[in-house]
Amino acid sequence: MNKSLVTNLLAALLVLAGHFAHAPLVMTMGVFALSGAMTNWLAVHMLFEKVPGLYGSGVIPARFQEFKAGIKQLMMEQFFTPENIDRFLSDASGQAAHIDVRPVIEQTDFSPAFGALTAAVEQSSFGGMLAMVGGSQALAPLEQPFTEKLKLAIIEIGEGEQFNELLREQLESPDMLNDMQHKVAQIIDQRLAELSPQLVKEIIQTMIRRHLGWLVVWGGVFGALFGVLYSLI
Repeated sequence: MNKSLVTNLLAALLVLAGHFAHAPLVMTMGVFALSGAMTNWLAVHMLFEKVPGLYGSGVIPARFQEFKAGIKQLMMEQFFTPENIDRFLSDASGQAAHIDVRPVIEQTDFSPAFGALTAAVEQSSFGGMLAMVGGSQALAPLEQPFTEKLKLAIIEIGEGEQFNELLREQLESPDMLNDMQHKVAQIIDQRLAELSPQLVKEIIQTMIRRHLGWLVVWGGVFGALFGVLYSLI
């Protein structure tokens, strides 16, 4: 339901009812209510649309660049501060937060590691013996068991408290924090560059119109009350 439209229609009906019923009090209530509701409706409308002759209207599209800069400043100064990054990397007790490396390790291709192992064996003193039994092909059946064991070993290391503590210390180093903040700023700039003034207007319009509609409602209500007071005085 469009609260603004309903409020303005009710106020207009009060004006008409007061006029045709020759009821000055009702008509005064309607006029004050309509003026209050229409004024607030126009104020809300002027946030998003440029009205010819009305200076300051269309403020959101006109201040588009400032709006984007404000978003970036909010993100960097309130969310991605060194203190918040440190809080993210720590649990409630202040210890290093556990970082689950299992999904990454399980999806990693370890065949280059087995290839490096095979090359090392071939280049070692065992290379001649390996050549006698078929060369590197003789080690091929060991590739799957080797990679599975290697993954389990790395996951076990990654789940250790010492690993998480060392990882946190590395991530919390000043150079690393500065690099993280710089990359976050680049990501934010990239995403904000994709926003157009029209898109920003639509996002804000959809988000706050439903709440700003109450300004029109209360403008009509208080306008009607002022109309009653005016009639009584």
